[in-house]
Amino acid sequence: MYWIDFPPAWTFYGLLSAWGLSRVEPVWLGFGPYHVALGGIVFLVGLGLMLWASATMLRHRTKVMPRQEAAALVTDGPFRFSRNPIYLGDLLLLASGALVFDAPLALLLVPVLAAILQRRFIRPEETMLRRGFGAAFEDWAARTRRWL
Repeated sequence: MYWIDFPPAWTFYGLLSAWGLSRVEPVWLGFGPYHVALGGIVFLVGLGLMLWASATMLRHRTKVMPRQEAAALVTDGPFRFSRNPIYLGDLLLLASGALVFDAPLALLLVPVLAAILQRRFIRPEETMLRRGFGAAFEDWAARTRRWL
């Protein structure tokens, strides 16, 4: 049952909801003729950010999977700009779905997903990092934003 409460699963639930909203939203509320291209660009940026962050973590020989103890505090690569670049990528994937599905109301799901990720994953991970890396984590957290 772990896969049900897993960040990509929550992103999938959001995308499914965005698709559902696209079926009931009025046509006049759409994004316009370039929504698919823009959604594709946002998708590629989100996926690229996730891959960059994952590769950076693997290079430091620490776990990418949530809820597992980190072997290293990763502060380079995309982690210079965001403490949570993979979760930021999840938000971009959801936003891209809202664009591709031409469902502007689905953009309201992005802050909902952010709140879920923060409560279910980010806060517990930050507690583990604080416990494992102490002052080094506090210094990095003080100079690096949670999202952007």
